Amino acid sequence: MTAASSLTSPPRTPGGPARRGVLAPRVGIVVPIIVLVVAILWAIAPGLFTGQNPTATVAPALQAPSLEHWFGTDATGRDVFARVVHGASASIVGAFVAVLVGLVVGTAAGITAGAVGGVVDEILMRAVDVLLAIPALLLSLSVVILLGFGTTSAAVAVGVTSIAVFARLARSRVVSVRVSEYVEAAYGSGGTFLGVLWRHILPNSLTPVIALAALQFGSAILQISTLGFLGYGAPPPTPEWGLLIAEGRNYVATAWWLTVLPGLVVVAVVLATNRLSQAIRGGEEQ
Repeated sequence: MTAASSLTSPPRTPGGPARRGVLAPRVGIVVPIIVLVVAILWAIAPGLFTGQNPTATVAPALQAPSLEHWFGTDATGRDVFARVVHGASASIVGAFVAVLVGLVVGTAAGITAGAVGGVVDEILMRAVDVLLAIPALLLSLSVVILLGFGTTSAAVAVGVTSIAVFARLARSRVVSVRVSEYVEAAYGSGGTFLGVLWRHILPNSLTPVIALAALQFGSAILQISTLGFLGYGAPPPTPEWGLLIAEGRNYVATAWWLTVLPGLVVVAVVLATNRLSQAIRGGEEQ
């Protein structure tokens, strides 16, 4: 290195670039985690964030956002922020139920198909193919009609649409792990089928399934909001994010906040779950 280059080059600190590379993903995941924590707290304890009654008239109708009413008021004078906060319970809890249904049923089917193989694999995967052949919205609407309208029915319906995705991923991971050398060594050392499955195959197969669960959580929020927008979710005046957007669609030109602000909340939560899913997948690859 010449003297001129040594004078113009900035001093190097040991591990500087590497440290920045490690910290950048961590900093990038902080904001999504905060968004998800706030949304979950809205669902669990909405009274901590607003003292307004979400179904009562508290001010003149169609007031623009202000310091008193952060998200303005709707056509009947109800506080939109209070309705968004209280609506998190239906949307977040519903999405959790939907992911739980898809995760438990789909993963169990996928693990069984991948571990047992043979005729069992063929039967389960053909059933999964049937579910994949039906559009998700059409399938969820059919399930809602069978179960009846409401948030719980919408959550179960969305969960049914995700069973096939979890099943295919779980099966592919189990099949790839099952032929690994350490699994064959476990069998060779006297391991039983259930013992090897529990100790070796499952722990090395479920990380991508968990990442998919985080991704499906955001997708479930969108699907439940879609069903609520179409009128298949929580009945009025119960606050629910999709219903709030539907109620404001007739006032877009005069009261934009009725649809834009609840919509931004939905987008923020979905993007946060997608970022969390990417972080989980990134941790698995490392």
